[in-house]
Amino acid sequence: MGEILEQVTLLRQDEAVRHDSTRIVELVAQLGESGAEDVICRALEELAARLSHTERCYREGRTDDMRRSARSLIAISEQIGMQGLAQVAGDVTHCIDRGDRIALAATLARLLRIGERSLGEMWNIQDLRI
Repeated sequence: MGEILEQVTLLRQDEAVRHDSTRIVELVAQLGESGAEDVICRALEELAARLSHTERCYREGRTDDMRRSARSLIAISEQIGMQGLAQVAGDVTHCIDRGDRIALAATLARLLRIGERSLGEMWNIQDLRI
């Protein structure tokens, strides 16, 4: 028998977070600085909760609830200019709709990575003041 060589390649999953800063400017123009800050803080808290809920639904096999949670991520993300997060949440809903469990697992992992990075970036912006 021939020798079996195993080689494991670790893929670095590091992609840029897309954020539309014009949306923040629009919020400040509409609501004032403190109003925009309140909206952004509440949205970030809700995004963190929804990301956690989406993952929990996946683990528990509750795809209908998972789809609703991912759809809410889209709306909240768009409200504060987190276009990349909204796009990937949409990709998650498409995987659910197609019944593609393998793509769903990969896309959910991407959603969680981008969600974590997006939230961190937005909190940093909040720390610097709008």
